[in-house]
Amino acid sequence: MADDSRDKNSGAFGSYAAIGDSFTEGVGDPGPDGTYVGWADRFAVLLGDRMPEHTFRYANLAVRGRLLDQIVAEQVPRAKELAPDLVTFCAGGNDIIRPGTDPDDVAERFERAVAELTGAVGTVMVTTGFDTRDVPVLRHLRGKIATYTAHVRAIADRYDCPVLDLWSLKSVQDRRAWDADRLHLSPEGHTRVALRAAQVLGIEVPADPDQPWPPQPPRGPLEVRRDDIQWARTHLVPWIGRRLRGESSGDHVEAKRPNLLPL
Repeated sequence: MADDSRDKNSGAFGSYAAIGDSFTEGVGDPGPDGTYVGWADRFAVLLGDRMPEHTFRYANLAVRGRLLDQIVAEQVPRAKELAPDLVTFCAGGNDIIRPGTDPDDVAERFERAVAELTGAVGTVMVTTGFDTRDVPVLRHLRGKIATYTAHVRAIADRYDCPVLDLWSLKSVQDRRAWDADRLHLSPEGHTRVALRAAQVLGIEVPADPDQPWPPQPPRGPLEVRRDDIQWARTHLVPWIGRRLRGESSGDHVEAKRPNLLPL
């Protein structure tokens, strides 16, 4: 079975490249300079802390809105060219949420990319989907996401890849782990994923990513309905509009860190 806690690696990676979509770009976790931070950037800091100062190098090739085939065409060749010690590969989520897509077909294409990467870079960490049971906008897709997640874990078994298992990370099922758009993680959600990614590689982390959230007072039905209406007006309607126009949130967006640079 895929080993989700690679103690043998001991986190000793001198370079790291992240490939993927908005999740890996860091949407929902804005930084002070206007770019997003996100779990991959935070994970890179944890990796870099284990290396001599200014020796660790990091690239983030992810771009929001990208489908699997776009990631394979645009980012996988660049990751192979960079040839880092570690690549994180999270892709297929935007495909799965599209109506009519087949998770079996998406998984076959994902596996071909994993095979390509594992032959060219050091370690490839793959990422499962989230359990969307408590995510209102994605709850109805839980079955498709679960099927794709099962495929990703099987692919990891076949190619000996560590697995960042987001389905089992219960703390991100709390609404505070999610941004106001309900599609992307909040800064705290991204932080918890970064901590879990480090744990997968056997790195000691400063906090438990599954630490319970502080209790909150219950919300009444009127408050919930008001929030739902505000969310639909602010986020759902524009998202539907982009889909109808054939637009992507990643149109005209480039990778924020296309080269392996010291942190």
